[in-house]
Amino acid sequence: MRVDFTKMQGAGNDFVVLDGMRAAVQLTAEQARRLADRRFGVGADQILVVEKSAMPGIDFRYRIFNSSGDEVEHCGNGARCFLRYVRARGYTDKAVVKVATVNNVLELREQPDGRVTVDMNRPWFEHAHIPFDAAGLESRRIGDFELWPLEDAGGAEFAVLSMGNPHAVTRVDEIARAPVAELGPRIERHRRFARRVNVGFVEVLSPREVNLRVYERGAGETLACGTGACAAVVAGVRLGWLERRVDVHTRGGELAVEWPAVAAEDGAEAVAEGGASVLLTGPAEFVFEGAIEL
Repeated sequence: MRVDFTKMQGAGNDFVVLDGMRAAVQLTAEQARRLADRRFGVGADQILVVEKSAMPGIDFRYRIFNSSGDEVEHCGNGARCFLRYVRARGYTDKAVVKVATVNNVLELREQPDGRVTVDMNRPWFEHAHIPFDAAGLESRRIGDFELWPLEDAGGAEFAVLSMGNPHAVTRVDEIARAPVAELGPRIERHRRFARRVNVGFVEVLSPREVNLRVYERGAGETLACGTGACAAVVAGVRLGWLERRVDVHTRGGELAVEWPAVAAEDGAEAVAEGGASVLLTGPAEFVFEGAIEL
């Protein structure tokens, strides 16, 4: 089977984009793994599929496959590339585009400087939504959030939350020495996370600036992770480490994350439910185009 593709990247998080607007794209998990393979395929952290939407008010369907071949819920860096792709192909000229993932609706907006802002929707903190099994664990409360010890984590504590996909975030003193290769895969598949988890390692430089590395579920460490950046900032805000607008330095580039405060009239219930949407802004670039036999 011949597959035409476009290679794109956002802050070094790289993608193979497939066009399902004119003909359906149907990949097996094995074909997705081959496409993402950096030696035998094109090479990518994730595969993105652009499809028509059947939902009223939604412009496109946005599907995401990890390099492991699994379809997943969310990818913020990929969403920025998605918008650049559909605008370049002439599928839309809208200033604001809405796309549906498997469990969410995202709003995408291109900025005058060429960067793209994604409304990532609100975070979720309920353990059942992540999902996270805290039975028998005793958390340590800081600010208005909890840090959780995990078995076989070498004493590390994690803030757990969902950005539409599961995240566990731990603070480190020096990002270059963070145990990403050792601890990342161990926590990703930890028994406390029924659907596995993305593992973030954050170094706080100031209340407005962090360094971040993320071991992604089903992909390993990537040069950047959009949902991971959002999760790290949200956790940092609730733990009292960060302000609500933060520059996030990743190994692949710069991201900006903003989590606006909930208006006072919205009340404590809105805060408990995750508050306002998280806004992710960063680059999205074309790399090359081609075709491959799968």
